[in-house]
Amino acid sequence: MNAVAADLPFALHASPAARGGACLVAVHGISRNDAEIAEHFAPLADHYGTVLVVPHFGANSFPDYQRLGRRGPAADRALLRLLDRLAAQGAIAPGKVFLFGHSGGAQFVHRFVMAHPDRVARYVASAAGWYTLPDPALAFPYGIGACAERPDLAFRPEAFLAVPGQALVGVRDVNAGPSLRRSDALDAAQGTTRLQRASHFVGAMARAAEAHGMAAPLRLVTIADAAHRFRGLARRGDIATRAGKALFEPHD
Repeated sequence: MNAVAADLPFALHASPAARGGACLVAVHGISRNDAEIAEHFAPLADHYGTVLVVPHFGANSFPDYQRLGRRGPAADRALLRLLDRLAAQGAIAPGKVFLFGHSGGAQFVHRFVMAHPDRVARYVASAAGWYTLPDPALAFPYGIGACAERPDLAFRPEAFLAVPGQALVGVRDVNAGPSLRRSDALDAAQGTTRLQRASHFVGAMARAAEAHGMAAPLRLVTIADAAHRFRGLARRGDIATRAGKALFEPHD
């Protein structure tokens, strides 16, 4: 069903047995393909007995949702209000949720984990354009240093590095289209393609975890013969099934 909680529209899918249970949040990219995301992830939610919540961060309402609303409404706070409301209504269980995001949604997801690690059980970031690095010397969203536009954000590496996750990316996701953020500084720091940037982020998180005496929190998984579009990843790599295994099944 479609509804609105506070300022954030969303779709909710729950089998009778799953209602009131664990929650999977799946976040769209900048094409706002939430209907497509919901279509592919509803069977996954049924298989694992979870409630599926697919928020819609509108282009006018949340133009900067990928960076949690550094400019404009705070997208992370909107999602938190939605989850709290659904839990109060008994639609989902209170506590931690499972997160999936593709492209711009993957940007939102990994930054949400960094800002609110106590609210996330596991996460999958699929083909993010670029990443917030676990570097306190860089201001958010490039690192976890203080952000003038969002002074409320406080990052605790020892907390977000404890949340297990997976970075998914297609092997052919190497084209710098108009939606890929580019700058000399960003290219030098993270690479020029989504594949390079995902690998760099996973490595940076592993090194940060090692510095805190912790295990690496992220795994990098590549999908053969797939580029960037969600539809292609779903068709060639069965991305929903891959995400389900990463989120809900035991692994080393």
